[in-house]
Amino acid sequence: MARKKRGKTKKSAATAEREYQGIVDMTRSGVAYIMVEGLEKDIRVKQKNLNTAMHGDEVLVKIIPHRQKAGRMEGEVLQVINRKRHEFTGVLQVAASKTFVAPDDEHLPHVLVAPEHVHDAKPGDKVVVKILRWKGAGRLPEGEITQILDPGLTGTNDVAMKEILVSHGFPLVFPNEVMQELLHLPERIPDTEIQQRKDVRDLITFTIDPVDARDFDDALSFRILKNGWFEVGVHIADVSYYVLPGTALDEEAYRRATSVYLPDRVLPMLPEKISNELCSLRPHEDKLCFSVIFQITPHGEIKKHWIGRTIIRSKRRFTYEEVQEIIEAHRNEDLDSLLHKPANEPFVRELMLLHHLAQHLRKERIAHGAINFSSSEVRFVLDERAFPVGIVVKESKEAHQLIEEMMLLANRTVAEFAAKYRYKQQPIPFPYRVHDQPDEEKLKIFSAFALKFGHRFDLSTPQSIAASFNKMLALVQGRPEQQVLESLGIRTMAKAVYSTENIGHYGLGFDHYCHFTSPIRRYPDLMVHRILQQCLEGHIVPDKELEKKCRHCSEMERQAMEAEREATKYKQVEYMMQHIGEVFDGVISGVAPFGFWVETIDTKCEGMISLQSLASIDEFRYSETEYALIGIHTGKRFRFGDTVTILVAAANLQKRQLDYELVEVLTQPAGSRKKRHKRS
Repeated sequence: MARKKRGKTKKSAATAEREYQGIVDMTRSGVAYIMVEGLEKDIRVKQKNLNTAMHGDEVLVKIIPHRQKAGRMEGEVLQVINRKRHEFTGVLQVAASKTFVAPDDEHLPHVLVAPEHVHDAKPGDKVVVKILRWKGAGRLPEGEITQILDPGLTGTNDVAMKEILVSHGFPLVFPNEVMQELLHLPERIPDTEIQQRKDVRDLITFTIDPVDARDFDDALSFRILKNGWFEVGVHIADVSYYVLPGTALDEEAYRRATSVYLPDRVLPMLPEKISNELCSLRPHEDKLCFSVIFQITPHGEIKKHWIGRTIIRSKRRFTYEEVQEIIEAHRNEDLDSLLHKPANEPFVRELMLLHHLAQHLRKERIAHGAINFSSSEVRFVLDERAFPVGIVVKESKEAHQLIEEMMLLANRTVAEFAAKYRYKQQPIPFPYRVHDQPDEEKLKIFSAFALKFGHRFDLSTPQSIAASFNKMLALVQGRPEQQVLESLGIRTMAKAVYSTENIGHYGLGFDHYCHFTSPIRRYPDLMVHRILQQCLEGHIVPDKELEKKCRHCSEMERQAMEAEREATKYKQVEYMMQHIGEVFDGVISGVAPFGFWVETIDTKCEGMISLQSLASIDEFRYSETEYALIGIHTGKRFRFGDTVTILVAAANLQKRQLDYELVEVLTQPAGSRKKRHKRS
C-alpha cells in the first residue's frame, strides 16, 4: 500500500545537505520511513538513527550523503518536532531487577518505571504509562503509571475502549493542573459581564439534541418581527469566556482538539464541569453565548445579520425525536396557516416555521452545488455492562436537517464575515474548514462504474460534477444500486480539513466556511470565537502558528474518527459473537484481491469472505474498474453492492475481526463443487 505523503521540505542554503520535515512510519523491524510531502519515496531511517523518534511523531530528518538503497534516501532524525503520543497501554513487567512496561504497540520501546512511579500497579497488570523523560538515543524512556486497567473491576470491553483511546493519543484523565484551574472558574455570571452583552433572555429559545446528550452547545431562538420577517438566532456556548489562552485548560483542550464519541462513552475535550455544566445551554439557566442573529423573509431570503456576544436563557430542551413528531403531525400545514396559527401549542409554530426555512435553505444549497449524500448512523443498544444486545440504524430526518441547516448558515456567515477583515492589507489568518475537489483518477473510475447503471457524469467542471452527483443520487433513491453508488461516490471525495488557506468547501458548495457552532467539542471552533472577538473589538493579533494548529486539529480529528471506527468494530464483533453459525442477508461493501467484505443489512456488521473460502466455486481475479472479483472459468462476479447470504463463521475480539462464509458455497453438494485449478 502506498504511504500518504505528508510534511514539509526544508533545504539548507548553507550546505548541500538536505533536511526534511515529515511523519515517522515505523516497521516491526525497528526501521522507520519518514513520509514527506512532495517526495516520491519515503526516507529510510535505521533504528540507531531515530534519536528517540517513535511511530507517528513529526520529525526533522537530515539526509546522510551517499547513502541510498533501491533509490531511496537514508537519513538521521535531528529533532522530534511533535510527539504524537505521550501515553501508552502495556503490561508491567520485572526483569533483571528493572521494572518496565512492555507496550501493546510493537512499534514502541519498553518504558522504564522507577519504584516511586509504579504506584499501586503489580507485575502482570495492564496499565497506562506516561513518558516523563527520554535522555537520548540508545537509552529507554522513563515513565510513570497513570492508570491500572483491571478487567476484573470494569470488564474486558471497558479496558478495550480505553486501550483504543490511548492508542490514538487521547489521555483518559485530565492533568491535576487542569482540575485545579476548574476550582477557580466563576459559578455565577458577573453583572459586569452581562452588561457588556446583548441580552436576549426574553426570546423564545430552545435546544434540539440527541436524547442522551448532556453538552448542549447550540440553541435557536425565533420570533416574528413587525414587518413580517423572521428573526432567527443561532446561539453557541461561549467557551472562550471560561477557557483562556495560556491556561492549562486551553493547552489540554488544544492537545486533545476534539471530543471522542465511542459507542458506550464520550471522552470530552473539556472537563465535564465546563462541557456539561458551565457552558451547557441547559433550560431555565442564564448562559453566555456567541450568537449570529438573522433577519429572514418567510421565503428564506436573508436580509440582515448581527454577530456578537450574548446572554440567553433556554426555555425548553427538545430531543430530535420530539421535534420529528411535531413536524410529522403538522406536515400538511402550509406557510400561511402556520403564520396565523394561534399560540396555544407552545413552540409548535416556531419549530414548524424553522422547519420550512431549513427545507428552503437545503434546496437552495443543493441547487447551488452542494452534494446531497444521505447519511445514517448505527447505534448499539447496550446492557448494564455496556455489552451490545441490539443494533439500531438511525437515519437523518427533518429534525436533524433543521439543526444542520441553521448551523451551516451560521458557520458560513461567520467565515464570510472574517474573510473581509485585513491586517496590514493582508487577509487575517483564520481556521477555515476546507474541502478540495474530488480526485480526478478516482472520479474517472467511478463515473465509468456509474455508467453501467445508466448514470452519465459530466466531468468538465467542478459544478457539472456536483450536478451529476445530485442527479444520480436523486434517481437511485430506493433502488438496489443506491447503497453501492452512494458509498463509492463518497470514496471519491477528498477529506475536509482545517486550513488558513481558503480553497472553499466543495461538498457544501460554499466559498467560505468554518466551524463555529461546537466549541465544547472542537478546538477549531474555540479558535474561531477568539479571532471573531478580535475582529469585533477592532484589535486583531494574527496567530503565526495558526496553520500548524489547523494541521494538528485535522490530525486529531482523523485519530478520533479512527478510534470511533475501531470501537464500533469491537462492538460489532461483541454483538456477532452471540450469532455464530447464524445466517444473515448482506451487501458486498468492499472488494480486494484476497476476498470481499459483506455488511449485514439489518445489523450493519461487516465481515470478510476470503478468496480461499470461494475455492470450491472457481478461481477469481480482481477487477479494480468493476469493483469485483470475477471467476476465471465460470465468469461469476462478486461486485461491490451485490446482495449475498452469509453465515457467521468466526468472531475474534482481539483482532476485531469477523469471518463470514458464503451460504451459496456451504449449500453446494460436495460432488458439484468446482475443484480449484492450479495456475500454470
